Amino acid sequence: MTGIKTTGEKKLMFFSGRAHPELAERVAQQLGVGVVPTKAFDFANGEIYVRYEESARGADCFVIQSHTAPINQWIMEQLIMIDALKRASARSITVIVPFYGYARQDKKHRGREPISARLIADMMKTAGADRILTVDLHTDQIQGFFDGPVDHLFALPLLADYVGRKVDRNKLTVVSPDAGRVRVADRWCDRLGAPLAIVHKRRDKDVANQVTVHEVVGEVEGRVCVLVDDMIDTGGTICAAADALFAHGAEDVIVTATHGVLSGPAADRLKNSKVSEFVFTDSLPTPGELELDKITVLSIAPTIASAVREVFEDGSVTSLFDEQ
Repeated sequence: MTGIKTTGEKKLMFFSGRAHPELAERVAQQLGVGVVPTKAFDFANGEIYVRYEESARGADCFVIQSHTAPINQWIMEQLIMIDALKRASARSITVIVPFYGYARQDKKHRGREPISARLIADMMKTAGADRILTVDLHTDQIQGFFDGPVDHLFALPLLADYVGRKVDRNKLTVVSPDAGRVRVADRWCDRLGAPLAIVHKRRDKDVANQVTVHEVVGEVEGRVCVLVDDMIDTGGTICAAADALFAHGAEDVIVTATHGVLSGPAADRLKNSKVSEFVFTDSLPTPGELELDKITVLSIAPTIASAVREVFEDGSVTSLFDEQ
């Protein structure tokens, strides 16, 4: 005999950073596991310390951290968590990023700009990540920035089914807030059997978050319009698009987005908007000042948990979305 055989079983361990512990607990509950106890704190100068209180040797480890504000702190914490698992002899490390930071910087618009989305992927890989699991990337090509498997999950079934239950589908029109979201809006149309409209806009390249809406392409008069987007940050784009729809005779407007970033003036814009309902997932924590009656938050935890289970059991993540 020239070796030793083992009959050990695979072990799943689930870890969470401090950015969005509520989502981590929901995912863990869906999986039927506990979040591994972790000691994490900031030193006086802002440096982050992490230590796991259970052995991760030989385990398939899943590390969840949503890149919410302060975004740079939570990205750094996740990198440190990955490095700790690599040095603790984890069998595999899957990074769960419900909201992928810097995703909007996925290409160079002008000279001397960075491609920060690629940088984030490179840092994950260097830290020791074997796989990334994320939800509704800003653009699909970001999957190619990571040198390894990327499981791209979609919130469309969750959001579209919620809207479909609330609205008379005979009066429903799906609206893309810009040309970049048309493909996603098309999927909504297929799922809900609704027509498509597009809001044409022009963004000021020299002023961040400055949008001018020009015209609406499609029939929206007397219709209930559902604006679909991947994220809402300051709310300027989506509120201007909603105003354009009302100006063209829309009966009502509902806004759906996977990621409610909701920074800066978003709170005031959402409160003062004529939109009847904003629907988000819990991929990011909702700021306390935005706990309004017209904001609905649906949990993406069951979708993430199902994907984690498929990865751990060597199943098919794609099969979760085959009906799309």
